Amino acid sequence: MRFLQVDTISGAREKLLREVGDNFLKVETVKLSQAYGKCLAEDIYAEENIPDFRRATVDGYAVKASDTQGAGESGPVFLSVVDEISIGSPALREIKSGECAYVPTGGMIPDGADAMVMVEYTELFDKRDAAVYASVSAGSGVVQIGEDAKKGELLLSRGTILHSAQTGVLASLGKKTAKVYAPWHITIISTGDELAEPGEEKGRCQVYDINTHALCALAKEQGMEVEKAFSVKDEGEKIEQALRDALLCSDIVVISGGSSQGKKDMTADMIDKIAEPGVWTHGLALKPGKPTIVGMDKPSGTLLIGLPGHPVAAIMVFRLLLVWLQKNFRGEKEEPGVPAVLSSNIPGAAGRAVCQTVKLEKEKDGYRAIPVFGKSGLMHTLTQADGYVMVEADQEGLRTGETVYVQLL
Repeated sequence: MRFLQVDTISGAREKLLREVGDNFLKVETVKLSQAYGKCLAEDIYAEENIPDFRRATVDGYAVKASDTQGAGESGPVFLSVVDEISIGSPALREIKSGECAYVPTGGMIPDGADAMVMVEYTELFDKRDAAVYASVSAGSGVVQIGEDAKKGELLLSRGTILHSAQTGVLASLGKKTAKVYAPWHITIISTGDELAEPGEEKGRCQVYDINTHALCALAKEQGMEVEKAFSVKDEGEKIEQALRDALLCSDIVVISGGSSQGKKDMTADMIDKIAEPGVWTHGLALKPGKPTIVGMDKPSGTLLIGLPGHPVAAIMVFRLLLVWLQKNFRGEKEEPGVPAVLSSNIPGAAGRAVCQTVKLEKEKDGYRAIPVFGKSGLMHTLTQADGYVMVEADQEGLRTGETVYVQLL
């Protein structure tokens, strides 16, 4: 019988980084319209000042601010309108004292002018003279050259997830494509004679297959592409064939169930049989999540992860290993967590880290973290939770009133 050789979370992560290597991460170029949600694979710098011309933020008249001093509703200042700037066109005439030019929002401010007067505070006479009923200060209504970004300034870092704002930054630089990390292709397999597919009739002692669907959703949530997702019976030949097929099309194969030491727990043996070098971690010093397997098939370059059969444990280990690995490789910033005051004690587990789900409640001065206790096979511990906290293996536990940092789910 294979015996568990337990790694700490940090130990398992170190082995992952060492064994998998940087070539596990590939870069692709995609159209900007297809970049949403993807992870940027390069630093982006401003190639020019943004904006590279002075721009109006309001509809109105470009003026010398000094010409408007003392202007008011009862005593306007009169300026000669010497130009009208069309948006998208250059301003060619310099504004001198006593002059102004009409400029729409986004239009170029002509040389000589240093402020904008909103059109609401003006009145035009004979299309040649403008009465100004408000004084303005220099810089009012004007976006200066480089005010948004200076040439050479770092705008987006490698590892940034591209959402609407980040995509807008790329567009503002004139980029029609983006270099992003290619998604990992993953196959998800659940094992167990007790599993029935949702929507089908299940036997009295069967349960519906949670892990295949929950892990599939989690993988997609992380931007991975699911090649296959299915369940197989606890039969060695079927598990072996499923794994061999998965090696042909996957960067990662996740198999849940069969990772402990029972008579039908064959995952580790099957991985060793089909993969080279096979298993390097069998057991994680984590509660829940001890029966975790990590290995690799170097010839195909496929990472193999055996997860516990209990849904909560499977989901948490997926997050702590695979999601962590992806973020680490990509250079994504690690979130510090939401500070919250613990509402009750969380006991430790001798020699094992504890991953405890919690619910967050908003209070006057911050958040309160309420532990959601339950067995690792009970989904309510996730559906009722907003995040989780870690009790380290060398801690006796966390105490009521202690400030903890909640990692959001």
